[in-house]
Amino acid sequence: MNPALLIALAALQMAELPGGEIRPLYLSKDSPLTRVAPFRLDVTPVTNKQFADFVAGHPRWQKGRVASLFAESGYLKHWPGEYPSPAQGAQPVTQVSWYAADAYCRAQGKRLPTVAEWEFAAQASELAANGSSEPDYSRRILSWYARPATATLAAVGQSPANYWQVRDLHGLVWEWTQDFNSTLVTGESRGDSSLDQGMFCGSGAAGSADPSDYAAFMRFGFRSSLKAPYTLGNLGFRCAQEITDEITADADAAGGL
Repeated sequence: MNPALLIALAALQMAELPGGEIRPLYLSKDSPLTRVAPFRLDVTPVTNKQFADFVAGHPRWQKGRVASLFAESGYLKHWPGEYPSPAQGAQPVTQVSWYAADAYCRAQGKRLPTVAEWEFAAQASELAANGSSEPDYSRRILSWYARPATATLAAVGQSPANYWQVRDLHGLVWEWTQDFNSTLVTGESRGDSSLDQGMFCGSGAAGSADPSDYAAFMRFGFRSSLKAPYTLGNLGFRCAQEITDEITADADAAGGL
């Protein structure tokens, strides 16, 4: 299939977000906002079936074949064999490393979303582009974080769509982002010098953009603990895509097929 048409068809399964501004959690209320350009985001996380279709055409990412540099030994360990069981097909794929998730998205003509893009999409409630001020918004998310992980995940797409018509950003699995390791600083980069190191201790959080947003603190803390080869049973991913005039025109044409 023509690569441009493949990308356009993939875009039909995505929500289009207009972009905007978001303030990183660990910056102060007076810090400049981060601009998020318009982008597309997969409506649901990538499923086991979708990932199985990918590895079938990309043998280096098949179970048991991935180099240890790119994935831990638990890579796809929840699959009973080389491929998932039929019952697992509609569930979100987990036990995949950042490298594998990145390779999948690239093969679709997409990429992993940035932290800013993911947070911009995830701050929407069912009724508003930013639902963080709604009484039940954070409560529902924290309720999910408090639940113990289970061996069996629900199928994707079962939760209500948010304002952007994106599902499962909360309540199903954690998700890889393109720049997950930029959430906290390491002290090893010259770029770290401009950041307030005091923001990363508990008392320093009081000066952050929203110290009451415990759910966001948990996400940022979780991301900071990750390394690219990690494979976890509650960590999946979805893909994003820039919006360009060419892709938009191809997607419109594909919709008429």
